[in-house]
Amino acid sequence: MKIRCLLIDDEPPALKVLQSHIAQISGLEVVGTCSNAVEAIDLLHRKTVDVMFLDIKMPKIIGTEFLRSLSHPPKVIFVTAYRDYAVEGFELDAVDYLVKPVSFERFLKAVNRLKRSEGPQVPEEKFYQSNPDAFVYLKADRTMQKIFLDEILYIESWKDYVRLYLTGSKNIMVKQPISAIENLLSVHKFLRVHRSYIVSLDKISGYSGSAIKLGDNEIPIGRLYKQSVMNQLAV
Repeated sequence: MKIRCLLIDDEPPALKVLQSHIAQISGLEVVGTCSNAVEAIDLLHRKTVDVMFLDIKMPKIIGTEFLRSLSHPPKVIFVTAYRDYAVEGFELDAVDYLVKPVSFERFLKAVNRLKRSEGPQVPEEKFYQSNPDAFVYLKADRTMQKIFLDEILYIESWKDYVRLYLTGSKNIMVKQPISAIENLLSVHKFLRVHRSYIVSLDKISGYSGSAIKLGDNEIPIGRLYKQSVMNQLAV
């Protein structure tokens, strides 16, 4: 069952950003959008909501006061342009506090934190993006390039860069550390197998205790990653 999300923000562009992020994660669904707390109260009475993505500075009543007014609120992730309310937000048991503009990478961290707060009944696979047309934009050669995830075989770290090895013997160098790429792809079918390598689960053709096979390519399994890799691949 998907996590049902209510988006509350008086700025339409901010709502669109959240909707775009959520659309890339198969474990989430939007059950409603509201421009203020009054609209949200009505929707909460009509629909089941698991988590609210809640702005703070809104007309009629601010987000923190709205949350206090609810006797049995769903979980909440604050999304705001103001850092000043962070302490108050966490005192209200917020799962996370996102500052606009919210990148997809930062949004994923909030979703993963939400997932952990749900407990062990929410499996990791629930958050895998299975859309074969899924893509990301990554900066390479001073431009944002569209990369279809289904084309990625594996990713190799090159200090502050990563090299993406794609189908058709293509590759592309991107100025991002591998940890950032790992977070970006955490809801997709990719697996960190070494401090320097991430592989596409769908492209794995075989494996041993020390290496992953992707067609003619052999990727080493790092000592610190071996147990998690074996747990993921064992059937």
